[in-house]
Amino acid sequence: MTTEPDDSKGLIMIVDDIPANLEVLSETLSTVGYDVAIATSGDRALKQIGRQFGRLVPELILLDIRMPDMNGFEVCEHLKSNPLTQDIPVIFMTALNDIDSKIKSFALGGVDYITKPFQYQEVIARIKTHLQLRRLTQDLEQEVNRQVISLQKAKLAAEEANLAKSQFLANISHELRTPLNAILGITEGLQDEVFGSINPKQNSVLQTIEQSGTHLLSLINDILDVAKIESGQLELNCIAVGIEPICTASLEFIRPQAVKKSIYLRSYLPPNLPHLWIDELRIRQVLINLLTNAVKFTPNGGQVMLEVSTVKKDVSETAIAKEFLRISVKDTGIGIAPENISKLFKPFIQIDSALNRNYEGTGLGLSLVKRIVDLHGGNVDLTSELGVGSCFTVEIPCVVSASASKLANKVGASSESTLTLDSEKKSSKEFSSPLILLAEDNETNIITISSYLEAIGYRLLFANNGKEAIAFAQKHHPDLILMDIQMPEMDGLEAIRQIRLDPELINIPIIALTALAMADDRQRCLIAGANHYLSKPVKLKVLSQTIKDLLK
Repeated sequence: MTTEPDDSKGLIMIVDDIPANLEVLSETLSTVGYDVAIATSGDRALKQIGRQFGRLVPELILLDIRMPDMNGFEVCEHLKSNPLTQDIPVIFMTALNDIDSKIKSFALGGVDYITKPFQYQEVIARIKTHLQLRRLTQDLEQEVNRQVISLQKAKLAAEEANLAKSQFLANISHELRTPLNAILGITEGLQDEVFGSINPKQNSVLQTIEQSGTHLLSLINDILDVAKIESGQLELNCIAVGIEPICTASLEFIRPQAVKKSIYLRSYLPPNLPHLWIDELRIRQVLINLLTNAVKFTPNGGQVMLEVSTVKKDVSETAIAKEFLRISVKDTGIGIAPENISKLFKPFIQIDSALNRNYEGTGLGLSLVKRIVDLHGGNVDLTSELGVGSCFTVEIPCVVSASASKLANKVGASSESTLTLDSEKKSSKEFSSPLILLAEDNETNIITISSYLEAIGYRLLFANNGKEAIAFAQKHHPDLILMDIQMPEMDGLEAIRQIRLDPELINIPIIALTALAMADDRQRCLIAGANHYLSKPVKLKVLSQTIKDLLK
């Protein structure tokens, strides 16, 4: 930036009650190219500055201290108390040379202090310096404002991108879950011989289809879980629970995979383990991921061990717990090289591309393990040796109240209903063939659900959108409504809301069936008025049991 005053085209105001001083200073500054305004008193200066706004505003003020009526200190106080003038640099001029006057000048907001008689070259030099400083400050403020605006735009763009990503994931979830619902539903119906008897060979093929579909569903869920955690949408539903049933259920879940490879599963669960305040389903997900990995990377005939213990830690006073539950999953698998250990807990990372051809997976499992354990306030550790095996250790803080611990004694591992088809038929007959309204626009899902429910004794009524669902509900008064959420013309949420406004329909149980699976979908359905929420693909036995529970 140039220091030449001719480039400023700025206005310098001189405030002094002595006309001779005004004349000399004004002529000196005009000679070097400054525009000059003069005022013979503080009051006139303030009035003149007020009139100048919208036109020429002083870039700098030369202000005498000793003046009648209003001295320079008072003028400066007025200037600095007004947001419109507080940034104008003020240079005090005075014959006073005492230290108190100088200190007061700077305390009131003056930028400089010149004593009379003047050296005019010094005055010009000081004016140049302070104008430069002011312009640099203004340039910096403008740049900061530009940066703030740029950051705000970037933040808005990031929020919009995140919203678009969430919407994309919701749509992908819906599009993938809808056909999976039909595949798994029809497979389940065939295995239960809803559509007729099957031979052992056909049953074996159906089991393969079911396993493949279930595996695909788990991959979809892993991707959605990572997205939820990254966006802060994954919330823990913690309860007081014992770890033993979770460990047992997890071992049983992976036992078929271990049997196929002749892998020996072992476990050590000591008595009197403390109860934990945890999200049971998420911790079960952690254990299943670790055990599945252990079985996957352990050769035929190897061993996998699940061991649980408690450990006390020397932690800070602010720590949430001093006792931790330690869960170790050990295997005699291929092992992991030390340089690859740090990569394992990053999403979508697989440490060796050559392994991809031998071991399927997305590389999300261990990333989810770490993030879920982190959300519980715990930690994950790994020790491994190539060709010998690995040991994954999860430590979860033992945080649970005494009353919750008593309650936890009654809590067991979650399991799906395994009612037989005969018992379902018997139960449905006891309900005298209840009428169920199925609101669904996907033909395959209609066939899947209706075939199963009709086979176990229910009567079905069909609607292809929310408007039809409302009309049929008003006309036929079904015993229960199965409501899909994403439908044309009127979606399921709006249909549920309108049904709940009708006094004659308000007590009809409604189950929301949807392929949406994001964090708040369940809450949205329940707030709209649904009694229950099931995410597609729906286990038909679970659906049947839910219907029974609501019709009691």
